[in-house]
Formats: sequence, C-alpha cells, structure tokens
Amino acid sequence: MSNGNQGAGELPRNNSEPNFPWKTILIAAVIVGLVTFVALKRRHPAATESKKGGRGGAATGPITAVIGTVQQKDFPIYLDALGTVQAFNTVTVRSRVEGQLLKVAFQEGQDVHTGDLLAQIDPDPFRTQVAQADAKKAQDEAQLENARIELKRNETLLANKIVSQEVYDAAKATMDQLAAAVKADEAAIDNAKVQLAYTTIAAPIDGRTGLRLVDQGNVIRSGDSNGIVVLTQLKPISLVFTLPEQSLKNLRNPSAGTMKVVAVDRDNSTVLDEGTLTVIDNQIDTTTGTIRLKATFQNEDLKLWPGQFVNARLLLSVRTNALVVPASVVQRGPEGAYAFVVGDDMKVEMAPVKVGPIDKGQAVVESGLESGQRVVVDGQYKLQPGSVVKAAESPGRSGGRTNTAEKGRGGAGGTNKATAGDGARVSQKYE
Repeated sequence: MSNGNQGAGELPRNNSEPNFPWKTILIAAVIVGLVTFVALKRRHPAATESKKGGRGGAATGPITAVIGTVQQKDFPIYLDALGTVQAFNTVTVRSRVEGQLLKVAFQEGQDVHTGDLLAQIDPDPFRTQVAQADAKKAQDEAQLENARIELKRNETLLANKIVSQEVYDAAKATMDQLAAAVKADEAAIDNAKVQLAYTTIAAPIDGRTGLRLVDQGNVIRSGDSNGIVVLTQLKPISLVFTLPEQSLKNLRNPSAGTMKVVAVDRDNSTVLDEGTLTVIDNQIDTTTGTIRLKATFQNEDLKLWPGQFVNARLLLSVRTNALVVPASVVQRGPEGAYAFVVGDDMKVEMAPVKVGPIDKGQAVVESGLESGQRVVVDGQYKLQPGSVVKAAESPGRSGGRTNTAEKGRGGAGGTNKATAGDGARVSQKYE
C-alpha cells in the first residue's frame, strides 16, 4: 500500500490548505520603505544637505536676508486711546420772548463772532410796553410832586398848630407811597427795555452755525425746546478719551508738566493736530475701570470736528539714547526673545535680548544688542546659528540695503510680534 512508503513520524499533509504568500508581503514592505524614504527626503532637504555640506547651507551658498542696523536715538513713549471730539462750547440759541420771527440773519454753516446778529423778533409789542411804563412813571411822578407840596404846607400849618399831627402824618405817608410807586415804574421801564432787547438775538460766542431749526415768519416762544440754531465753537476744540486706571500713576507725576496729546485719524497714521492735556476727571468709572481725560487743540485747520472718533496718543516720556531696531528683528523662541546678529564674516548668531516698548515697526532693546550692530530684519525662518547671509533689499523699498524695515513677521515657532513688558500699549512718535 502507498501509505507504507511514508517515513516514520511524518504527519500527513493537508493538500486542501493553500501556501502562505511570503513573496507578496516582502514586495509590499519594500515599496512602503521606498515611499517613506522619498517622503522624508522631500520634507527635510536641509537636513540631508547639511549632512553633505555642513550647517547653515554652506554647500548651497549664502542665504538672502534683509539686514538692518541697531540705532541709538530718542524714543517717545505714548499711551494710545480712542477718543471723541467735542466742541469747546455748544450753545442752543433760543428766544427769551414770544413773538414773530421777522428775520434770520445767518447762513447755515457760517462762522460768527460774539455779538453778531443771528435773528430778529418783532419788537413793536415790546416798544409799546416801554412807552406804557414811561407814561405810568410820569403819572406817578406828578402825583409825587403834588404830595411833596402838600406835605410842606402841612408842615407849616402844624408848626402854627392849625392842623393836627395826624393830618401831617397822613400827608407824609402819601408822599412816601408815591415815591415808591415811581421807583416801581422805573423798574418796570427797565424790564420792558430788557424784553425789547431780547427781540434782537446775537451770537453769545465765537463759533459756527449749524442747520436752521426754525424758519422766518414763525411765531416762537421762550419755552421752545428746539431753539433757532445750534452754535458750536471749533477753535479751540476738545478731545475726550479714556485710559485704564493703571495709567493714573503716570498721569499724576508732577514732574511731567504739560503733557502733549496727538490726535491721529482712524487709519492710525495721519496726524490731525497736536494739543495739550487739560483735564483729568476727578473719579474712576467703576464699571469699566477707566478714567476720562480731556485735551485741548487749537484746530486752526479744522481737521477735528465735533462727534468725530479719533485715536488719542498721550506722550508720557521720551527715552533718550535708546537702542532701537525694527520690530521684526525681535524673534520668539522656547527660551525667550532673541535676534540674529550678523558678524563681519556675514555669519549669523543668536543673541538673547530683552525687549522694551514696541510700536509702529520700532522696538526698544533693553539689553542684548549694541549700537551699530547689524541684525537680520527679515528672512529669519531660513536661518540657524552659523548660517552665512547676504544683504537684500527690504520689500517695498529701493536703493539697496535698508535698516528701517518694519515688517511684523515673527520668528519660527513664535508669535508674530513682540509685546511690551508692562502690558501697556506704547508707540513711537509720528514723523
């Protein structure tokens, strides 16, 4: 029998079980390895090149970067806030008497001076009142004169004991009563003249007229709420803005003297006018933790208008001989702020820095750099310590190397812009 030919101890084969695909698995593993190698090769080309040619891209040549210079100059420090322009004085011109408006003597939007005629109310009724008061005074004066004559006669008769004391006293009282009536008439005349004067409405301040609120021919009254016109004083003009209560300690510094305030347009670059801080409010708003301030501007060019929203920049101090670099020089890393310093051999090194106030593309460096040092302004993401660089033009400028590039690009792995150490927003002076 055929089973007898099998070796001793050999198990019978199961011919129905298929063979394991070792060859297919091996080919798949090779393909996966090749794909992984190619992906790593594409993702880290710099690492591969550095193994071949050293660090910093020495094998591929210098890296193009924008290079600037550390400058030593005065650096103004500002506090920024949003403010509202208010008229220095605002007057709603109203009538003090009732009558028909005969004349409107101003043009809408006209500049007027104190005492200029604005409107005229019908004066005839008030002239009549003055005439009536004059007539009443004349009547009382005639009676007073007669009472004086009567009193003088009674005084002689009393001396001769022809009339009694009671008659003399009655005559004296009558004269005193008429004298008081004459004084009342004089007051009535003055009042009537004042009412007559109110029919001529003049400008109480220098300013500019707004839209006319009532037309000629209407009957107006002293109780009308709208008035005739609103007059606003534009020269000078005020700016009201708020600052956090933490700023109060700097504002109350007696050595600060008169503090300058710059009004800047909403684009945060156009200077509208420069003025001075005039008022610090006497209390802090407990709901917002802010304090209100008011500055005064001469507004000669009328660039500030009542109701306008502008950026107020309060000059706190000027830091003299500060080390200043473009803000993009400062990078952020795991160990803090740093900058790439360019050596004489055009190789860069990382220098830890301590940053002060930053704004408008400029940053104050407290420590870590020296005046005149060259630093990388843009292109830091390509660099590492020891990299060789060559100078490039700053974007948007011409004429070769620049040292005032103001791009706000941050370093790799860090934030886009360094912030001031005290948390308050500070700014460079507008040129």
